[in-house]
Amino acid sequence: MWPLRIAKRNIIIAGCLGMAYTQLTFSAASIDFVRRLGGTGLHIGILNALPVALLGFQFMAAVAANHLSYRRGLWISLSLLQRAIIVPVACGPYLWPELGDQFWIWMFLGSVAINQGLLHFCTPLWLSWMGDYLPHGDLNTYWGHRQRWLQWSAAVSLLGGAILISQSEFDIRIGYPILACIAAVLGILDILIFIKVEEPPVTKIPQPSLQTVLFAPFRHRGFRSFIGFMCFFHCAAMIAAPFITLYLLDYIGMSLFAVLSLWTWSWVGGALTSRWLGRLGDHFGNRPLLVVCVFFKSLNMIGLLSVPRDPTIAFYVLVPIFMVDAALNSGFAIATNGFLLKNSPVENRTMFIASGTAMAGMVGGATAIVAGAILAAMDGWSTNMLGGEFSGYHLFFAVSLGMRLIATRIVSRIHEPSSHDTIQVVTYLVGITPIRMMRYPVGLYRSVFTQPTATQSTIDRTESSKNQNRDEPET
Repeated sequence: MWPLRIAKRNIIIAGCLGMAYTQLTFSAASIDFVRRLGGTGLHIGILNALPVALLGFQFMAAVAANHLSYRRGLWISLSLLQRAIIVPVACGPYLWPELGDQFWIWMFLGSVAINQGLLHFCTPLWLSWMGDYLPHGDLNTYWGHRQRWLQWSAAVSLLGGAILISQSEFDIRIGYPILACIAAVLGILDILIFIKVEEPPVTKIPQPSLQTVLFAPFRHRGFRSFIGFMCFFHCAAMIAAPFITLYLLDYIGMSLFAVLSLWTWSWVGGALTSRWLGRLGDHFGNRPLLVVCVFFKSLNMIGLLSVPRDPTIAFYVLVPIFMVDAALNSGFAIATNGFLLKNSPVENRTMFIASGTAMAGMVGGATAIVAGAILAAMDGWSTNMLGGEFSGYHLFFAVSLGMRLIATRIVSRIHEPSSHDTIQVVTYLVGITPIRMMRYPVGLYRSVFTQPTATQSTIDRTESSKNQNRDEPET
Protein backbone atom coordinates (compact mmCIF):
# COMPACT_ATOMS: atom_id res chain seq x y z
CA MET A 1 0.00 0.00 0.00
CA TRP A 2 1.11 3.59 -0.65
CA PRO A 3 2.33 5.82 2.20
CA LEU A 4 -0.12 8.57 3.16
CA ARG A 5 1.74 11.33 1.28
CA ILE A 6 1.75 9.38 -2.01
CA ALA A 7 -1.81 8.16 -1.50
CA LYS A 8 -3.09 11.72 -1.03
CA ARG A 9 -1.47 12.77 -4.30
CA ASN A 10 -2.92 9.78 -6.16
CA ILE A 11 -6.39 10.39 -4.68
CA ILE A 12 -6.26 13.80 -6.37
CA ILE A 13 -5.17 12.22 -9.68
CA ALA A 14 -8.00 9.72 -9.43
CA GLY A 15 -10.43 12.54 -8.72
CA CYS A 16 -9.30 14.36 -11.87
CA LEU A 17 -9.93 11.24 -13.96
CA GLY A 18 -13.33 10.81 -12.33
CA MET A 19 -14.23 14.44 -12.97
CA ALA A 20 -13.27 14.06 -16.64
CA TYR A 21 -15.56 11.01 -16.81
CA THR A 22 -18.46 12.97 -15.33
CA GLN A 23 -18.02 16.00 -17.57
CA LEU A 24 -17.70 14.01 -20.80
CA THR A 25 -20.66 11.80 -19.93
CA PHE A 26 -23.14 14.22 -18.32
CA SER A 27 -22.22 17.59 -19.81
CA ALA A 28 -24.32 19.70 -22.19
CA ALA A 29 -23.51 17.08 -24.84
CA SER A 30 -25.78 14.54 -23.10
CA ILE A 31 -28.63 17.06 -23.06
CA ASP A 32 -28.11 17.84 -26.73
CA PHE A 33 -27.98 14.09 -27.44
CA VAL A 34 -31.43 13.60 -25.84
CA ARG A 35 -32.70 16.77 -27.51
CA ARG A 36 -31.64 15.59 -30.99
CA LEU A 37 -33.41 12.30 -30.37
CA GLY A 38 -36.64 14.26 -29.87
CA GLY A 39 -36.52 14.73 -26.09
CA THR A 40 -38.75 17.38 -24.45
CA GLY A 41 -38.51 19.38 -21.24
CA LEU A 42 -39.89 16.36 -19.39
CA HIS A 43 -37.07 14.12 -20.64
CA ILE A 44 -34.47 16.78 -19.78
CA GLY A 45 -36.03 17.22 -16.35
CA ILE A 46 -35.84 13.48 -15.69
CA LEU A 47 -32.25 13.31 -16.99
CA ASN A 48 -31.11 16.09 -14.68
CA ALA A 49 -33.20 14.82 -11.76
CA LEU A 50 -31.68 11.33 -11.74
CA PRO A 51 -28.28 12.34 -10.25
CA VAL A 52 -30.05 13.69 -7.16
CA ALA A 53 -33.32 11.73 -7.11
CA LEU A 54 -31.46 8.45 -6.66
CA LEU A 55 -29.43 9.63 -3.69
CA GLY A 56 -31.71 7.42 -1.59
CA PHE A 57 -29.44 4.53 -2.58
CA GLN A 58 -26.96 5.98 -0.11
CA PHE A 59 -29.17 4.79 2.73
CA MET A 60 -28.85 1.23 1.42
CA ALA A 61 -25.07 1.60 1.38
CA ALA A 62 -25.11 2.93 4.94
CA VAL A 63 -27.02 -0.10 6.17
CA ALA A 64 -24.74 -2.46 4.23
CA ALA A 65 -21.59 -0.77 5.61
CA ASN A 66 -22.50 -1.81 9.15
CA HIS A 67 -22.27 -5.44 8.02
CA LEU A 68 -18.91 -5.09 6.24
CA SER A 69 -15.41 -5.29 7.64
CA TYR A 70 -13.92 -3.51 4.61
CA ARG A 71 -15.54 -1.40 1.87
CA ARG A 72 -12.92 -1.64 -0.87
CA GLY A 73 -14.02 -4.82 -2.70
CA LEU A 74 -17.70 -3.93 -2.94
CA TRP A 75 -16.92 -0.31 -3.89
CA ILE A 76 -14.48 -1.22 -6.68
CA SER A 77 -16.66 -3.90 -8.29
CA LEU A 78 -19.82 -1.76 -8.38
CA SER A 79 -17.92 1.36 -9.46
CA LEU A 80 -16.35 -0.42 -12.45
CA LEU A 81 -19.83 -1.47 -13.61
CA GLN A 82 -21.12 2.06 -13.08
CA ARG A 83 -18.38 3.57 -15.28
CA ALA A 84 -19.06 1.23 -18.22
CA ILE A 85 -22.85 0.97 -18.37
CA ILE A 86 -23.55 4.13 -20.41
CA VAL A 87 -21.38 3.14 -23.38
CA PRO A 88 -23.51 0.44 -25.11
CA VAL A 89 -26.72 2.47 -24.78
CA ALA A 90 -25.07 5.66 -26.07
CA CYS A 91 -23.99 3.74 -29.17
CA GLY A 92 -27.48 2.29 -29.68
CA PRO A 93 -29.09 5.05 -31.84
CA TYR A 94 -26.18 4.81 -34.31
CA LEU A 95 -25.89 1.01 -34.38
CA TRP A 96 -29.61 0.13 -34.28
CA PRO A 97 -31.55 3.18 -35.56
CA GLU A 98 -34.49 0.99 -36.63
CA LEU A 99 -35.57 0.71 -32.98
CA GLY A 100 -36.64 4.36 -33.02
CA ASP A 101 -35.51 7.46 -31.21
CA GLN A 102 -38.14 7.29 -28.46
CA PHE A 103 -36.95 3.79 -27.55
CA TRP A 104 -33.36 4.98 -27.23
CA ILE A 105 -34.34 8.07 -25.21
CA TRP A 106 -35.91 5.88 -22.54
CA MET A 107 -33.11 3.32 -22.74
CA PHE A 108 -30.61 6.13 -22.22
CA LEU A 109 -32.56 7.48 -19.25
CA GLY A 110 -32.71 3.94 -17.84
CA SER A 111 -28.96 3.46 -18.17
CA VAL A 112 -28.36 6.83 -16.51
CA ALA A 113 -30.67 5.75 -13.68
CA ILE A 114 -28.64 2.56 -13.12
CA ASN A 115 -25.41 4.56 -13.40
CA GLN A 116 -26.51 7.09 -10.79
CA GLY A 117 -27.99 4.44 -8.50
CA LEU A 118 -24.67 2.59 -8.42
CA LEU A 119 -22.78 5.88 -7.99
CA HIS A 120 -24.86 6.89 -4.98
CA PHE A 121 -24.59 3.44 -3.42
CA CYS A 122 -20.81 3.71 -3.70
CA THR A 123 -20.41 7.39 -2.66
CA PRO A 124 -20.95 7.05 1.12
CA LEU A 125 -18.73 3.96 1.14
CA TRP A 126 -15.94 6.00 -0.45
CA LEU A 127 -16.50 9.11 1.68
CA SER A 128 -16.55 7.13 4.92
CA TRP A 129 -13.35 5.38 3.76
CA MET A 130 -11.74 8.79 3.18
CA GLY A 131 -13.13 10.12 6.47
CA ASP A 132 -11.46 7.24 8.33
CA TYR A 133 -8.21 7.44 6.35
CA LEU A 134 -7.40 11.16 5.85
CA PRO A 135 -6.17 13.34 8.77
CA HIS A 136 -8.87 15.79 9.93
CA GLY A 137 -6.58 18.64 11.03
CA ASP A 138 -6.36 20.29 7.61
CA LEU A 139 -9.04 18.30 5.79
CA ASN A 140 -10.73 21.34 4.21
CA THR A 141 -7.39 22.64 2.92
CA TYR A 142 -6.63 19.28 1.33
CA TRP A 143 -10.17 19.07 -0.06
CA GLY A 144 -9.79 22.58 -1.49
CA HIS A 145 -6.48 21.61 -3.11
CA ARG A 146 -8.14 18.50 -4.57
CA GLN A 147 -11.14 20.54 -5.69
CA ARG A 148 -8.88 22.96 -7.56
CA TRP A 149 -7.37 20.18 -9.64
CA LEU A 150 -10.80 18.64 -10.21
CA GLN A 151 -12.05 21.95 -11.59
CA TRP A 152 -9.08 22.27 -13.94
CA SER A 153 -9.73 18.70 -15.07
CA ALA A 154 -13.38 19.55 -15.73
CA ALA A 155 -12.41 22.63 -17.74
CA VAL A 156 -9.86 20.76 -19.88
CA SER A 157 -12.15 17.78 -20.54
CA LEU A 158 -15.10 20.01 -21.47
CA LEU A 159 -12.91 22.05 -23.79
CA GLY A 160 -11.59 18.88 -25.41
CA GLY A 161 -15.12 17.55 -25.86
CA ALA A 162 -16.28 20.83 -27.36
CA ILE A 163 -13.41 20.86 -29.86
CA LEU A 164 -13.97 17.21 -30.79
CA ILE A 165 -17.64 17.75 -31.57
CA SER A 166 -17.35 21.15 -33.25
CA GLN A 167 -14.23 20.55 -35.36
CA SER A 168 -15.17 17.10 -36.58
CA GLU A 169 -17.87 16.12 -39.02
CA PHE A 170 -19.54 13.93 -36.41
CA ASP A 171 -23.20 14.41 -35.67
CA ILE A 172 -24.06 14.35 -31.96
CA ARG A 173 -25.39 10.79 -32.46
CA ILE A 174 -21.81 9.77 -33.20
CA GLY A 175 -19.95 12.43 -31.23
CA TYR A 176 -21.59 11.67 -27.90
CA PRO A 177 -20.86 7.89 -28.03
CA ILE A 178 -17.21 8.74 -28.74
CA LEU A 179 -17.14 11.02 -25.69
CA ALA A 180 -18.81 8.28 -23.61
CA CYS A 181 -16.17 5.70 -24.64
CA ILE A 182 -13.29 8.05 -23.76
CA ALA A 183 -15.00 8.87 -20.47
CA ALA A 184 -15.42 5.18 -19.57
CA VAL A 185 -11.69 4.52 -20.00
CA LEU A 186 -10.77 7.50 -17.79
CA GLY A 187 -13.40 6.55 -15.22
CA ILE A 188 -12.18 2.97 -14.93
CA LEU A 189 -8.60 4.17 -14.42
CA ASP A 190 -9.90 6.38 -11.60
CA ILE A 191 -11.32 3.37 -9.76
CA LEU A 192 -8.26 1.15 -10.26
CA ILE A 193 -5.99 3.70 -8.53
CA PHE A 194 -7.69 2.95 -5.21
CA ILE A 195 -6.52 -0.66 -5.19
CA LYS A 196 -3.32 0.54 -3.47
CA VAL A 197 -4.89 3.08 -1.08
CA GLU A 198 -4.96 1.77 2.47
CA GLU A 199 -8.39 1.23 4.03
CA PRO A 200 -8.95 1.24 7.80
CA PRO A 201 -11.51 -1.35 8.93
CA VAL A 202 -15.12 -0.25 9.31
CA THR A 203 -16.06 0.84 12.83
CA LYS A 204 -19.48 -0.68 13.36
CA ILE A 205 -22.25 0.09 15.81
CA PRO A 206 -22.05 -2.63 18.51
CA GLN A 207 -25.65 -3.78 17.92
CA PRO A 208 -26.67 -2.24 14.59
CA SER A 209 -30.47 -2.43 14.63
CA LEU A 210 -32.04 -0.90 11.53
CA GLN A 211 -33.82 1.77 13.57
CA THR A 212 -30.63 2.80 15.36
CA VAL A 213 -28.66 3.06 12.12
CA LEU A 214 -31.33 4.99 10.18
CA PHE A 215 -32.44 7.52 12.77
CA ALA A 216 -29.15 8.37 14.49
CA PRO A 217 -28.35 11.35 12.19
CA PHE A 218 -31.80 12.87 12.71
CA ARG A 219 -31.35 12.76 16.49
CA HIS A 220 -28.06 14.64 16.22
CA ARG A 221 -28.68 18.40 16.57
CA GLY A 222 -25.97 19.52 14.17
CA PHE A 223 -26.90 17.03 11.47
CA ARG A 224 -30.62 17.68 11.84
CA SER A 225 -30.14 21.38 11.07
CA PHE A 226 -27.78 20.54 8.21
CA ILE A 227 -30.23 18.05 6.65
CA GLY A 228 -33.07 20.59 6.83
CA PHE A 229 -31.02 23.23 5.06
CA MET A 230 -29.79 20.83 2.37
CA CYS A 231 -33.35 19.71 1.57
CA PHE A 232 -34.60 23.28 1.15
CA PHE A 233 -31.59 24.43 -0.86
CA HIS A 234 -31.75 21.47 -3.24
CA CYS A 235 -35.41 22.24 -3.85
CA ALA A 236 -34.53 25.89 -4.58
CA ALA A 237 -31.67 24.93 -6.90
CA MET A 238 -33.36 22.10 -8.81
CA ILE A 239 -36.32 24.24 -9.84
CA ALA A 240 -33.97 25.98 -12.26
CA ALA A 241 -30.54 24.30 -12.50
CA PRO A 242 -31.58 21.32 -14.70
CA PHE A 243 -32.87 23.65 -17.41
CA ILE A 244 -30.00 26.15 -17.73
CA THR A 245 -28.30 24.28 -20.57
CA LEU A 246 -31.62 23.68 -22.36
CA TYR A 247 -32.43 27.38 -21.94
CA LEU A 248 -29.13 28.38 -23.56
CA LEU A 249 -29.51 25.89 -26.43
CA ASP A 250 -33.23 26.18 -27.08
CA TYR A 251 -34.25 29.71 -26.02
CA ILE A 252 -31.08 31.82 -26.35
CA GLY A 253 -29.95 29.87 -29.44
CA MET A 254 -26.33 29.15 -28.46
CA SER A 255 -24.44 26.43 -30.28
CA LEU A 256 -23.35 23.33 -28.38
CA PHE A 257 -19.73 24.49 -28.72
CA ALA A 258 -20.59 27.85 -27.11
CA VAL A 259 -22.44 26.18 -24.23
CA LEU A 260 -19.58 23.76 -23.56
CA SER A 261 -17.13 26.67 -23.72
CA LEU A 262 -19.27 28.62 -21.25
CA TRP A 263 -19.21 25.75 -18.76
CA THR A 264 -15.46 25.39 -19.38
CA TRP A 265 -14.89 29.00 -18.31
CA SER A 266 -17.08 28.41 -15.26
CA TRP A 267 -14.81 25.57 -14.08
CA VAL A 268 -11.82 27.91 -14.42
CA GLY A 269 -13.46 30.24 -11.90
CA GLY A 270 -13.79 27.39 -9.44
CA ALA A 271 -10.23 26.21 -10.00
CA LEU A 272 -8.77 29.64 -9.21
CA THR A 273 -10.41 29.84 -5.79
CA SER A 274 -10.82 26.28 -4.50
CA ARG A 275 -7.64 25.98 -2.46
CA TRP A 276 -8.14 29.38 -0.87
CA LEU A 277 -11.75 28.50 0.04
CA GLY A 278 -10.54 25.26 1.62
CA ARG A 279 -8.19 27.25 3.88
CA LEU A 280 -11.08 29.52 4.88
CA GLY A 281 -13.12 26.44 5.80
CA ASP A 282 -10.32 25.04 7.97
CA HIS A 283 -9.76 28.35 9.77
CA PHE A 284 -13.32 29.69 10.22
CA GLY A 285 -15.43 26.51 10.02
CA ASN A 286 -17.83 25.04 7.50
CA ARG A 287 -21.00 26.90 8.50
CA PRO A 288 -19.77 30.47 7.80
CA LEU A 289 -18.30 29.36 4.47
CA LEU A 290 -21.69 27.85 3.56
CA VAL A 291 -23.48 31.07 4.56
CA VAL A 292 -21.26 33.23 2.34
CA CYS A 293 -21.55 30.88 -0.65
CA VAL A 294 -25.34 30.53 -0.38
CA PHE A 295 -25.78 34.31 -0.03
CA PHE A 296 -24.15 34.91 -3.41
CA LYS A 297 -25.70 31.88 -5.17
CA SER A 298 -28.53 34.11 -6.42
CA LEU A 299 -26.18 35.88 -8.84
CA ASN A 300 -26.46 33.31 -11.63
CA MET A 301 -30.27 33.42 -11.53
CA ILE A 302 -30.15 37.22 -11.79
CA GLY A 303 -27.80 36.91 -14.77
CA LEU A 304 -30.00 34.36 -16.56
CA LEU A 305 -33.10 36.49 -16.00
CA SER A 306 -31.48 39.65 -17.36
CA VAL A 307 -29.39 38.29 -20.25
CA PRO A 308 -30.55 39.36 -23.76
CA ARG A 309 -31.77 36.84 -26.30
CA ASP A 310 -28.63 37.15 -28.37
CA PRO A 311 -26.19 34.19 -28.33
CA THR A 312 -23.04 36.28 -28.66
CA ILE A 313 -23.91 38.93 -26.08
CA ALA A 314 -25.34 36.30 -23.73
CA PHE A 315 -22.10 34.32 -23.89
CA TYR A 316 -19.88 37.25 -22.90
CA VAL A 317 -22.28 38.42 -20.19
CA LEU A 318 -22.60 34.96 -18.63
CA VAL A 319 -18.89 34.00 -18.66
CA PRO A 320 -17.93 36.05 -15.56
CA ILE A 321 -21.23 35.22 -13.84
CA PHE A 322 -20.70 31.49 -14.37
CA MET A 323 -17.09 31.75 -13.19
CA VAL A 324 -18.21 33.35 -9.92
CA ASP A 325 -20.99 30.78 -9.56
CA ALA A 326 -18.53 27.92 -10.04
CA ALA A 327 -16.31 29.39 -7.32
CA LEU A 328 -19.35 29.47 -5.03
CA ASN A 329 -20.20 25.87 -5.97
CA SER A 330 -16.64 24.89 -5.11
CA GLY A 331 -16.88 26.55 -1.70
CA PHE A 332 -20.27 24.93 -1.15
CA ALA A 333 -18.86 21.47 -1.98
CA ILE A 334 -15.82 21.96 0.27
CA ALA A 335 -17.96 23.14 3.18
CA THR A 336 -20.58 20.38 2.87
CA ASN A 337 -17.96 17.63 2.54
CA GLY A 338 -16.00 19.12 5.41
CA PHE A 339 -19.09 19.24 7.61
CA LEU A 340 -20.00 15.64 6.77
CA LEU A 341 -16.53 14.20 7.37
CA LYS A 342 -15.63 16.25 10.45
CA ASN A 343 -18.95 16.05 12.29
CA SER A 344 -19.92 12.44 11.61
CA PRO A 345 -18.99 9.92 14.34
CA VAL A 346 -16.60 7.11 13.46
CA GLU A 347 -19.26 4.49 14.12
CA ASN A 348 -22.17 4.75 11.68
CA ARG A 349 -20.23 7.36 9.65
CA THR A 350 -21.65 6.03 6.37
CA MET A 351 -25.24 6.64 7.48
CA PHE A 352 -24.48 10.16 8.69
CA ILE A 353 -22.90 10.97 5.32
CA ALA A 354 -25.81 9.40 3.44
CA SER A 355 -28.43 11.30 5.44
CA GLY A 356 -26.64 14.58 4.79
CA THR A 357 -27.04 14.21 1.03
CA ALA A 358 -29.68 11.58 0.24
CA MET A 359 -32.70 13.34 1.75
CA ALA A 360 -31.79 16.54 -0.06
CA GLY A 361 -31.23 14.65 -3.29
CA MET A 362 -34.62 12.99 -3.22
CA VAL A 363 -36.30 16.35 -2.61
CA GLY A 364 -34.30 17.97 -5.41
CA GLY A 365 -34.96 15.11 -7.82
CA ALA A 366 -38.70 15.22 -7.28
CA THR A 367 -38.59 19.00 -7.76
CA ALA A 368 -36.75 18.68 -11.08
CA ILE A 369 -39.16 16.07 -12.46
CA VAL A 370 -42.23 18.14 -11.54
CA ALA A 371 -40.62 21.29 -12.94
CA GLY A 372 -39.72 19.46 -16.16
CA ALA A 373 -43.30 18.26 -16.61
CA ILE A 374 -44.62 21.79 -16.07
CA LEU A 375 -42.07 23.21 -18.50
CA ALA A 376 -43.09 20.67 -21.16
CA ALA A 377 -46.76 21.60 -20.64
CA MET A 378 -45.85 25.31 -20.98
CA ASP A 379 -44.01 24.74 -24.27
CA GLY A 380 -44.32 27.89 -26.37
CA TRP A 381 -45.85 29.98 -23.56
CA SER A 382 -44.54 33.52 -23.08
CA THR A 383 -45.75 36.95 -22.07
CA ASN A 384 -44.41 40.47 -22.19
CA MET A 385 -43.18 41.89 -18.89
CA LEU A 386 -41.07 44.96 -18.11
CA GLY A 387 -40.47 45.52 -21.79
CA GLY A 388 -39.17 42.02 -22.48
CA GLU A 389 -40.34 38.48 -23.12
CA PHE A 390 -41.02 36.30 -20.06
CA SER A 391 -41.07 32.55 -20.74
CA GLY A 392 -41.44 29.38 -18.70
CA TYR A 393 -37.68 29.33 -18.19
CA HIS A 394 -37.79 32.82 -16.67
CA LEU A 395 -40.62 31.75 -14.35
CA PHE A 396 -38.53 28.93 -12.89
CA PHE A 397 -35.44 31.15 -12.62
CA ALA A 398 -37.46 33.78 -10.71
CA VAL A 399 -38.92 31.22 -8.29
CA SER A 400 -35.45 29.73 -7.72
CA LEU A 401 -34.06 33.22 -7.07
CA GLY A 402 -36.62 33.88 -4.34
CA MET A 403 -36.04 30.52 -2.66
CA ARG A 404 -32.25 30.94 -2.75
CA LEU A 405 -32.59 34.23 -0.90
CA ILE A 406 -34.71 32.49 1.75
CA ALA A 407 -32.06 29.73 2.00
CA THR A 408 -29.56 32.35 3.17
CA ARG A 409 -31.58 32.68 6.36
CA ILE A 410 -31.95 28.92 6.85
CA VAL A 411 -28.25 28.10 6.38
CA SER A 412 -27.28 30.47 9.21
CA ARG A 413 -29.15 28.18 11.64
CA ILE A 414 -26.86 25.19 11.07
CA HIS A 415 -25.38 24.11 14.39
CA GLU A 416 -21.59 23.75 14.33
CA PRO A 417 -20.12 24.71 17.72
CA SER A 418 -16.52 24.82 16.51
CA SER A 419 -17.17 27.36 13.73
CA HIS A 420 -16.66 31.14 13.86
CA ASP A 421 -19.36 33.72 13.28
CA THR A 422 -20.02 34.56 9.65
CA ILE A 423 -19.20 38.21 10.26
CA GLN A 424 -15.59 37.20 10.94
CA VAL A 425 -15.34 35.71 7.45
CA VAL A 426 -16.90 38.84 5.93
CA THR A 427 -14.51 41.03 7.93
CA TYR A 428 -11.57 38.98 6.71
CA LEU A 429 -12.73 39.26 3.09
CA VAL A 430 -13.59 42.96 2.89
CA GLY A 431 -12.39 44.60 6.12
CA ILE A 432 -14.59 46.62 8.47
CA THR A 433 -14.30 50.18 7.14
CA PRO A 434 -16.50 51.62 4.36
CA ILE A 435 -13.43 52.47 2.26
CA ARG A 436 -12.23 48.84 2.33
CA MET A 437 -15.73 47.62 1.53
CA MET A 438 -15.84 49.92 -1.51
CA ARG A 439 -12.67 48.34 -2.83
CA TYR A 440 -13.86 44.77 -2.16
CA PRO A 441 -12.95 43.30 -5.60
CA VAL A 442 -9.35 44.54 -5.24
CA GLY A 443 -9.11 43.23 -1.69
CA LEU A 444 -10.46 39.83 -2.74
CA TYR A 445 -7.94 39.66 -5.59
CA ARG A 446 -5.07 40.45 -3.23
CA SER A 447 -6.21 37.92 -0.64
CA VAL A 448 -6.27 35.16 -3.24
CA PHE A 449 -3.37 35.91 -5.54
CA THR A 450 -0.88 38.12 -3.63
CA GLN A 451 0.78 38.29 -0.24
CA PRO A 452 -1.39 36.84 2.54
CA THR A 453 -2.76 38.96 5.36
CA ALA A 454 -1.77 38.38 8.97
CA THR A 455 -4.68 35.99 9.36
CA GLN A 456 -3.73 34.11 6.21
CA SER A 457 -0.10 33.95 7.31
CA THR A 458 -1.19 32.29 10.52
CA ILE A 459 -3.17 29.74 8.52
CA ASP A 460 -0.20 29.07 6.23
CA ARG A 461 2.23 28.64 9.15
CA THR A 462 -0.16 26.22 10.82
CA GLU A 463 -0.60 24.27 7.59
CA SER A 464 3.16 24.15 7.00
CA SER A 465 3.75 22.78 10.49
CA LYS A 466 1.09 20.13 9.95
CA ASN A 467 2.51 19.14 6.56
CA GLN A 468 6.00 18.69 7.98
CA ASN A 469 4.67 16.20 10.49
CA ARG A 470 2.26 14.52 8.08
CA ASP A 471 4.67 14.00 5.18
CA GLU A 472 6.55 11.29 7.09
CA PRO A 473 5.57 7.94 5.50
CA GLU A 474 3.17 5.91 7.62
CA THR A 475 3.34 2.17 8.04
